Amino acid sequence: MNTDTWLVVPLYNEGTVVGDVIRHARKTFSKIVCVDDGSADNSGEVAAQAGAVVVTHPVNLGQGAALQTGISYVLGDPEMKYVVTFDSDGQHRTEDAERMVQRLRTEDLDVVLGSRFLDAKVEAGFMKRIVLKAAVMFERITTRLKVTDTHNGLRAFSRSAAEQIQIRQNRMAHGSEILQEIARHNLRYAEEPVHIIYTDYSRAKGQSLWNSVNILNELFLDR
Repeated sequence: MNTDTWLVVPLYNEGTVVGDVIRHARKTFSKIVCVDDGSADNSGEVAAQAGAVVVTHPVNLGQGAALQTGISYVLGDPEMKYVVTFDSDGQHRTEDAERMVQRLRTEDLDVVLGSRFLDAKVEAGFMKRIVLKAAVMFERITTRLKVTDTHNGLRAFSRSAAEQIQIRQNRMAHGSEILQEIARHNLRYAEEPVHIIYTDYSRAKGQSLWNSVNILNELFLDR
């Protein structure tokens, strides 16, 4: 059981699945904070019943804002050494998160970034992969970071990295902002192959090509 590690889980209208996600994750990570980002359903109540600490935004601010709130919360725990950002809809695997934290424990790293494109079983559609690859090229040019997946929500940070990274992009462009922060602070980083689970549920709720296009749009507007 990882008692020096917190999972930070952004939460928005995932009441039908978040309970199972939290119960499964707590078999490996005992400390989980869900940031209920203005959900219209009972997501926060379900997450709390499953064993997570729940912090609530009264209105929906966006995933970036939820992550920053969660990271600020866990930095209040003096025993916290590592923090993992983890999705609430069942797409991330705890075995991948555990492996990423282990790399922080044993290697000279500040950040480990999950990459679905280093996994042999990528399930993202062809057009979505094209758009995400375009985002990768954009980030390589602007940040000079050698990454293969710029918008994978599974990330692990040391305490020092979590203290230095500040997320100001409230919505989907926060993934690019995190990379910019890694470059700006000269943080030591590596990528880890992870498998993203695309379920009928995750596809139905909007994990679509348009999300990826919107990410690119936010990137260009931000620059």
